[in-house]
Amino acid sequence: MKDLRLPLLGAAAWVGALTAPVIVAGGWRGTTLLVASTVVLGVGGGWALRRRHATALALVAMVIGAGLVAGLHAARVADNPVADLAEMKAQVRVVATVTTDPKEVVGEHATYQLRRASVREIRGRGAVYRLRTPVVVLGHEPWEEIPLGATVSTTGRLAPSDSHEESALLIAGEPRVVAGPGIWWRASDTLRSAIRQAVAHRPADQAALVPALVDGDDTGLSDDLADDFRTTGLTHLLAVSGTNLTLVVGFLLILARWVGVRGRGLYAIGVLGILGFIVLARTEPSVVRAAAMGAVGLLAMTHNGRQRALRGLGAAVVGLLLIDPGLATSVGFTLSVLATAGILLFGPPWRDALRRWMPRWCAEAIAVPAAAQLACTPVIAAISGQVSLVAVLANLLVEPAVAPATVLGLLGGMLGLVWDPLGMVAGTAATWCVAWIILIARSGAALPTAQVGWATGPVALAILVLVCAAIAFLAPRLLRHPVTGAAGCLVLLAVALVRLPTPGWPPPGWVLVMCDVGQGDALAVRTGPGSALVVDAGPDPALVDDCLDRLKVERVPLVVITHFHADHVNGVEGVFTGRRVDQLWTTRLQDPAEGVRILGESAAAAGVVPVPAPYGVTTTVGEVRIQVLWPTATSDTRGPGDGSTANDASVVLLVESHGLRLLLTGDIEPEGQDQLAGDIADLDIDVLKVPHHGSRYQDLDWLRTLRAQVALTSVGADNDYGHPASATVHGLEDDGAKVYRTDRDGSIAVVESGGEAAVVTQ
Repeated sequence: MKDLRLPLLGAAAWVGALTAPVIVAGGWRGTTLLVASTVVLGVGGGWALRRRHATALALVAMVIGAGLVAGLHAARVADNPVADLAEMKAQVRVVATVTTDPKEVVGEHATYQLRRASVREIRGRGAVYRLRTPVVVLGHEPWEEIPLGATVSTTGRLAPSDSHEESALLIAGEPRVVAGPGIWWRASDTLRSAIRQAVAHRPADQAALVPALVDGDDTGLSDDLADDFRTTGLTHLLAVSGTNLTLVVGFLLILARWVGVRGRGLYAIGVLGILGFIVLARTEPSVVRAAAMGAVGLLAMTHNGRQRALRGLGAAVVGLLLIDPGLATSVGFTLSVLATAGILLFGPPWRDALRRWMPRWCAEAIAVPAAAQLACTPVIAAISGQVSLVAVLANLLVEPAVAPATVLGLLGGMLGLVWDPLGMVAGTAATWCVAWIILIARSGAALPTAQVGWATGPVALAILVLVCAAIAFLAPRLLRHPVTGAAGCLVLLAVALVRLPTPGWPPPGWVLVMCDVGQGDALAVRTGPGSALVVDAGPDPALVDDCLDRLKVERVPLVVITHFHADHVNGVEGVFTGRRVDQLWTTRLQDPAEGVRILGESAAAAGVVPVPAPYGVTTTVGEVRIQVLWPTATSDTRGPGDGSTANDASVVLLVESHGLRLLLTGDIEPEGQDQLAGDIADLDIDVLKVPHHGSRYQDLDWLRTLRAQVALTSVGADNDYGHPASATVHGLEDDGAKVYRTDRDGSIAVVESGGEAAVVTQ
């Protein structure tokens, strides 16, 4: 029997880390979940291992201990001078060390560079504080040039962070470097640059994929190729994973053995290789997590490795969660642990079954990706609403190319440090390997049923878990016979090649659709056959156009732009593309100027004149009745103002269609909500468009008075704003609303059913 004590302790630590922040926030759900999970782990784990008292006590102690650590971590981040200054939105001077590479994000005013940093000194409101606490920095172009590891001095305005991982958001001014990065960071940047240079002469997709395989740098990858990797279940190749570390450190160990290193020397080389990999790929939580999972993979290669690796997995989970409790809610961490566990638990029996009628290397190549994919399938379905039918086959086909591409890419960078042409030779060989990976991703994504939709409700996900468990149990019995094994593969291939009948999109009789356009808003309200009212259009014209195409919208009698932030207006060209637009309403506050310019140019090209939304006016457009509730003629929307001023100037609409009441709120914040509350409290709304992407800035008391049946939130997956805030989601759910969000549900359609709002997700 496998020794599962350490894996169970890892699960216990996960429960404690996951629920403690909810309890700290006062959520009764977290308390209930913690108690129930502790009882189940203690009793179930003790019974399973037949050491009931000792094991049960250890599991309970781990839940409590990890919960305390997570609670202290959350309190440390939320309760410090930086967080206090953020609540006051103070203007500050900061000295901080940059801890992540730049990431370009579309903000509400413009495009920003997002960095994370560790504050070392902060001056604000007449006081000076010296401490270490993490913050998110939003800055302009100069922040892109700041090297990782550099210490900078800057001024800016603090704002509260929606994330539990950072104390504040800093809207930063010009940075001034006061100390350069350390030697390790400079060496890392030099090698990363050499890897990119070694493949720079090759086609763009190939040149972008090699650095992604070696060190996780996927900044040059095209959006369409990234989408194909997602469809075929190959996204793990685009981020730093345990596989990267296993290949890189394994390569170093082979070199060490080749030059005669043995015994403890190999262990030293392995440890140094792991540390070097972390520096090369950056010391972000995802990289540290990948390094831990990779170390587990290296353990599996040793004598009696499988059992040691299983214990190592449990120890790695415990250690990582105690160091960084925030990993408990990380999708990447969850998938890494599940994939590693699947390989260790399912891989060996599947491989042994296949070895009855095929070579070991072939059996290993099939069993490993299949086991990892099966273990991750329920979580992937919960996140994306999709189940990939080609992931196992795609991973099997690309596996022979991954290792040589990774090693040759690293070798190209190392040789390039000595002589560029030598590095280009190895880099060229690496791109030949990734060309095959790209071909598989493109071809697999083009199959008619590469992915099938799967509902994300608890019942549907429970069914999927049971199906995966049944497959895990039956697979060794089916795979040991070539006939049944081949038959299963043929059935899966046939399903992927033949398009399955689907209910179609949009659903018949749709009333409203919230389009999945990432971190932005775009809504369509059906006004008749082939026509719709469009409210907001951001941030990407292609996504807006695609959503309206799928809805078969050819005419838009009215477009309403609630305010001029980029995530609500930058995609407006997608509305005008190939459609007739009759009218265009906007907010009265003409700010920010860039959004006004973008809308003006698109409207002028289409021959439409923007006019302010007429407050108090009720009009009928086709099947829809529209009333403008905000801003009033007397509300203070003079600008230009800050982000809150522009948000509070959002046009708010009450829309009635097919007996349903829809409240569309733009990004209106608490100040505007408070002024609006007196006019529209106790309306009994059927569908609420949650203001400002579900941010923490809400008047929850007012939202509760609306008694919405359905609450819709348009939000980008893994966004850097912490949207939607858990307090907002729980507040709406506590009042009986069913909360849907585009990052998990895709585009969301509302239909009328028996006089009530029903929801269909894409």
